Amino acid sequence: MMHAGPTGFRNAPVTRTLVITSAVLSVTSAVSGRPRRLGLSFQDIFENHDLLKAIPSVFAFSSIPELVAGFYLLYYFRVFERQIGSNKYSVFVLFCIVASTFFEILALALLKDSHVLASGPYGLIFAAFVPFFVDVPVMSRFRVLGINFTDKSIVYFVGFQLLLCGWKWSFIPGMCGVLAGFLYFVNAFGIRRLKLDHVQFPKKVASVVSRLFLSSSTSSTHNSTANIRRNARVPYADHRVQHNYSSVGHISMPEPPESSIATLVSMGFDGNAARQALMQARNDLNVATNILLEAQ
Repeated sequence: MMHAGPTGFRNAPVTRTLVITSAVLSVTSAVSGRPRRLGLSFQDIFENHDLLKAIPSVFAFSSIPELVAGFYLLYYFRVFERQIGSNKYSVFVLFCIVASTFFEILALALLKDSHVLASGPYGLIFAAFVPFFVDVPVMSRFRVLGINFTDKSIVYFVGFQLLLCGWKWSFIPGMCGVLAGFLYFVNAFGIRRLKLDHVQFPKKVASVVSRLFLSSSTSSTHNSTANIRRNARVPYADHRVQHNYSSVGHISMPEPPESSIATLVSMGFDGNAARQALMQARNDLNVATNILLEAQ
């Protein structure tokens, strides 16, 4: 089971960085008076060889409707970062951006049209619809004017609106994103090993990822987790949370609030493991999340 969880960008530093980057570039392009020229075109790539154009085109939206719909979806999909952790989510983000951009350039080569593709993080957003469709269950169903809806319908509706903001010039980047998300889902090129087997990037790539996406709050959270583990001296057999301690040493551990346990359960963790992690983290939800992620 997976829900959006607590409001804000808590436990979602990658999403926060993406939203801020997209907002800054979108506003900057709007102020410059040339937002429509942000997207990729055949002329830019194959005649002018302006490959650097791909960088702002990946993040900056070119119109207010796209901006509103895109920000809503980026914000909602932070649930996946909370589910798999920021480092693993960075792998997903980088792979989907690179793959979808490659497919957009390939589409331009086939179409040879002078029109400009819609700009913005279409690739990442529509790649996230793949795990949204597969992994997020329907929790409720209802009818409006005789039409059946689910609690996921609003996300699909906003995505459909974004997909058709620029007709086929936004449809193409959206479909390229879906294809990138599908490749990640089927583990093309072994990309999911970086998530499932905890394989680390080479040092240079890891440095780039941390500078682009991971905030200082993430590192401080890991430090806090390490300190708590050293002070608590709670054993980790087979890297899993196994024992329910009501106290550590002579320090009394308060019972975790049910709301915090429910938040962790909504992120996909077992209820007992969530309770134990919260007790070890002294009811710090952020630290408990990292304990559970590292215990997987």
